[in-house]
Amino acid sequence: LAPALILLVVGLVYPAIRTGYLSFTNRRGEWIGIDNYVWMFTQPSTLVVLGNTLLWVLLAPTISTIVGLAYAVFIDKSSGERVLKSLVFMPMAISFVGAGIIWRFIYEYRAEGYNQIGLLNQVVVWLGGEPQQWLINSPLNTVFLIIVMIWIQTGFAMVLLSAAIKAVPTERIEAARLDGANGWQTFINITVPGIRGTIVVVAVTITIATLKVFDIVRAMTGGNFNTSVIANEMYTQAFNRGEFGQGSALAVVLFVLLLPIVIYYVR
Repeated sequence: LAPALILLVVGLVYPAIRTGYLSFTNRRGEWIGIDNYVWMFTQPSTLVVLGNTLLWVLLAPTISTIVGLAYAVFIDKSSGERVLKSLVFMPMAISFVGAGIIWRFIYEYRAEGYNQIGLLNQVVVWLGGEPQQWLINSPLNTVFLIIVMIWIQTGFAMVLLSAAIKAVPTERIEAARLDGANGWQTFINITVPGIRGTIVVVAVTITIATLKVFDIVRAMTGGNFNTSVIANEMYTQAFNRGEFGQGSALAVVLFVLLLPIVIYYVR
């Protein structure tokens, strides 16, 4: 086990300890106590970052899980089920950077009177509206970024939940129908309790991925226009501005936010 343990210590444990230490220092490596954490929770721009991260965590896992579950239920045992599943799962094969570039083209803006190359603005023009700068107008631009995450993660949720639905004993469903339960009552009282464990796993997994999101924001806006999240701001402070103390403090806060979720997930 020694080689694996050495790799874990060198690649994971030491950097974590080092990051924790740096979070109490300034850019010159001088000890400044909790000043970086005070900065994080008092600076208006950083509070926007924390608020954006909270919005991501509230919307992306919830909507991805609900849409994935609904899709899994509606296509269960339907004709062409495999094709329909493949279409929704396909975004999972695309990297976050690739997905960000694709959706950046979808949101692309050209001034009124010019040919629109962005799909969304072209649809708006066809409907008689004016093209919008979707990635610039705050706070809706953050929502448009979250849509990309939902687009990717819905396929993951759908596949796992579809498998769980198929594992629910048909005898229970048939018994419920014989007792007079309609489709909705059967779904709420039989299917959902039968797949509760899978729903939790899916929601928690997407939550972890959402808290760490970096690629989508970096590829689409670079964190500008009030769209930055903790992971992106951590990178910006540490590697673009040389503020390793502030970047490390953001990394520690991200770790603290993730830790209880990971512990619950493992249990």
